[in-house]
Amino acid sequence: MTVDRDALQASWNRTRGHLNAARVHLTGLPNISLSATHEFLEHNELGLAFDCLVDLGDALDLPLTFWQHLDRAAREMRLYSDALRKPHLTAADLCRRHLTAASEEE
Repeated sequence: MTVDRDALQASWNRTRGHLNAARVHLTGLPNISLSATHEFLEHNELGLAFDCLVDLGDALDLPLTFWQHLDRAAREMRLYSDALRKPHLTAADLCRRHLTAASEEE
C-alpha cells in the first residue's frame, strides 16, 4: 500500500488547525494548563492532543464552536469509526455527546 505523503500532511494540517481553533477557547481560563496539549501538537501527537482537549473541556461550559472544532478534528482523524470497535467510552464519544448537547442549547 502506497501512502500519499502530501495527502497525509494536508490531513495533519487540517486536524492541527481544528485542534488549535478549539484550544483558543481554553486560553486564559483560570486553572487550565494547555502545556500538555501544546507539547502533543508540537510532536504531531494529534490524537493525544484531541483527548487532552476533550478532557479539559468536559467539565466546562464551552460554546458550540469549541465542540464543532473538535468534531471536525475527530472526523479528520476518523476517530468515530475507531470508537465503534472499542468497548469503553472514548474521547470521541464524549466529544459527540458535548456537541449534541451544545447544539441543542443553541
